[in-house]
Amino acid sequence: MRSISKAFGPTVAVDGVDLDLLPGEIHGLVGENGAGKSTLMRVLSGFYADYAGELAIDGRAVRILSPGQARALGIGLVHQELSLVPELTVADNIFLGREPSARLPGFINLAAARAQARLLCDELGVYLHPEARVARLSIAERQLVEIAKGVALNPRVLILDEPTSSLTHQEIGRLLDIVRSLAARGMTLVYISHKLDEVFAVADRITVLRDGKRVATAAVSEWTDATLVQAMVGRDLSSLFPRRRAERGEVRLEVRNLGRTGAFHRVSFAVRSGEVLGLYGLIGSGRTALAEALFGLAPAWDGDILVDGVSVVIRSPRDAIGHGIAMTPEDRRVRGLVPMLPVRTNLSLRALRALSPMGLINGHREYGEVQRMIETLAIRTPSHAVEVSTLSGGNQQKIVIGRWLMIPPKVLILDEPTRGIDVGAKAEVHAIIDRLAGDGLAVLFISSELPEILGMSDRILVMRNGTVAGAFSRQDATEERIMAVAAGVAGEVRAS
Repeated sequence: MRSISKAFGPTVAVDGVDLDLLPGEIHGLVGENGAGKSTLMRVLSGFYADYAGELAIDGRAVRILSPGQARALGIGLVHQELSLVPELTVADNIFLGREPSARLPGFINLAAARAQARLLCDELGVYLHPEARVARLSIAERQLVEIAKGVALNPRVLILDEPTSSLTHQEIGRLLDIVRSLAARGMTLVYISHKLDEVFAVADRITVLRDGKRVATAAVSEWTDATLVQAMVGRDLSSLFPRRRAERGEVRLEVRNLGRTGAFHRVSFAVRSGEVLGLYGLIGSGRTALAEALFGLAPAWDGDILVDGVSVVIRSPRDAIGHGIAMTPEDRRVRGLVPMLPVRTNLSLRALRALSPMGLINGHREYGEVQRMIETLAIRTPSHAVEVSTLSGGNQQKIVIGRWLMIPPKVLILDEPTRGIDVGAKAEVHAIIDRLAGDGLAVLFISSELPEILGMSDRILVMRNGTVAGAFSRQDATEERIMAVAAGVAGEVRAS
């Protein structure tokens, strides 16, 4: 790729980028949100025909004008956003548009599609039934199907755009093994990720983009965490995990023997004012189900919930909000935001009653409160009026958090608050969480990233098979100890 540029109106997304990809190479591509990573790869995979610059494959100049042409040239892309058809099966999705033909013209050989899908899944270590409907799969399982779909093309170059955003620690390890095995066969892989530990673990070379330009390309051995982050953000991030030791107050939220059949059972814990309580577990451990029960999305059937020492009944989000419990969901785009509404409305939704004392919204007051929150959380937006879907993932996450802070809760549940956002935005979200705890909020912090759980939590609970299997103080917790409990290698552990 030589001098590749792509603009959207007056906005230049990619500006004169050069990039070489070698046979059998795993090439890490990193940068903050908006750096141009996905746009550059969508040029290579044929989604943008109106680009400037030159492309060459094996030294032969080509002009890629469509995804079909890119596939014919051996270039495949696994999208960051899932592109599966929920009502179709795993096999149907893997071979969609390329279904094996039956002997009779116009008919599909379903048996062949299922057999090929099973072989592919077995090869990749994706243990899913080919006839399972995608609608019934978890987010992590759907992402694995998306990856299998890309590998099924048998491309020469496979682009993986944030392939592990919904995977557990174990699934990530398996995927990285798959990536290495594909490279060993001679396939070239472009690995785009905000998770720098994964990039260091798997890449041969790393290219950094910033503000649409290539900053540097170097062998992985020439980078350190600090130099890579500084190249990405153009500034020094003094601390990715700025957690201060705030004074912990009284117990805000207490859970006693909480349960819901098939999801979790006999869960007990307490979180205090000013405390960040980390909650870790592999997919299926019950951690998100527990959070949803506390917020009334899928109420518990057994046990007790106490807020400020008073037993409360939570059967709906309205009940939870009334008792001072707020939650930012795992999937902010689907459940946390109204994408087509403006920033102003998304921020003020929670406070509309307070902003409408006479039944009509006080527009002047709403504007002032929204502006205050934008400044408090350093939300980068051109104006209050732009659709929230146009903002970066990090700024979208700040808006989800900011909505609850318009009328501050007592307890804030954060489910994967930094999923899919860049390292600079992560540091900003971490700083917000630290500040909220310092202001006296009780925070229940759920994350699949062990360094994040360790860096941000005062205490850590580990869930396995629907129950709390381990509890660690910040001083006693290590990645190895937490993973051993989560995977069932170690017995039950309680904080000392």
